[in-house]
Amino acid sequence: MKLEQLQHLVAIVEHGSLRAAARRLEAPQPALTRSIRALEKELGGALFLRETKGMTLTPMGRRFHVRASAIVHEARRAVEEIAQQGGDDSGSVVVALSIMPHVGMLPRALPEFRRRYPKVRMHLIEGLFPDVEHALRDGSIDFYLGAAPRAAPAPGLVSRTVLENMRAVVGRKGHPLAGARSLKALKDAEWAVTAVDYAVDDDLVRLFAGHGMEAPRVLLRARSAMSILVALAHSDLLAMLPVQWAEFPMTRDALQVVHVRESLPAPKIVLIRRPDLPLTPAAEFFSDVLVREARAVNPPARGRKSFGSAVGGAS
Repeated sequence: MKLEQLQHLVAIVEHGSLRAAARRLEAPQPALTRSIRALEKELGGALFLRETKGMTLTPMGRRFHVRASAIVHEARRAVEEIAQQGGDDSGSVVVALSIMPHVGMLPRALPEFRRRYPKVRMHLIEGLFPDVEHALRDGSIDFYLGAAPRAAPAPGLVSRTVLENMRAVVGRKGHPLAGARSLKALKDAEWAVTAVDYAVDDDLVRLFAGHGMEAPRVLLRARSAMSILVALAHSDLLAMLPVQWAEFPMTRDALQVVHVRESLPAPKIVLIRRPDLPLTPAAEFFSDVLVREARAVNPPARGRKSFGSAVGGAS
């Protein structure tokens, strides 16, 4: 069994077909076919189902792919780690970030990373832990930094808290309810939500119920920062978002905070990774920079200052 065969298998899974994998690897398609057939012969069973729309893994193939993917990605990291320690700042870093780190940490962390590792390719994925858990486990993502999942990760991944965060009610500049100072004043508002995990409305419903109010009207669900920004800026929808949105240049000119008096806790920001797969120097550096930016955030103090400026000095 050769590393090249495992690389071929992983590429076929990632790209969905022999043709696409061969194009990505810049290798002849017949060579990939021979490679997979030799691997199947050695393992004693079929790894793929050949279908008109592409290739899908068999049950045995799915089990083998988990191990093969970890080997391939760890081999890549090993080569990149040696190169980076020797002064060759090349390679790649693959990171998953939820909305809050994209808004509150990335704008300052990315320039510092680019100065230190200008040749390293960065692959940023906007997502939540349930969306990227499999990729974390198979080693294709270096680490996840974002909203904590409701349930702790299963064994094989380690999670550590980076930041205790807070949220604010946010709407467009000039929103009709910009002067509201309590959730009760927002009882007839229409809302947009961003997913913390797959139960996207629960936090908002529990918040209103905790203050003796009926569930709010949720009319839009968004899975990306761009979606929620566009929706809020061009409608009268409101959303509960991390307080860092009040300081982000892309949002502070289009959105403002509705300064309600109630406390609006947010999910913790956590860093999740595989403890048995050391990060490359570049990935470790980026992780450290992001965590440092997170620890520089003090939601209660900095958030309230931003709220005042966002709504014309109101407290």
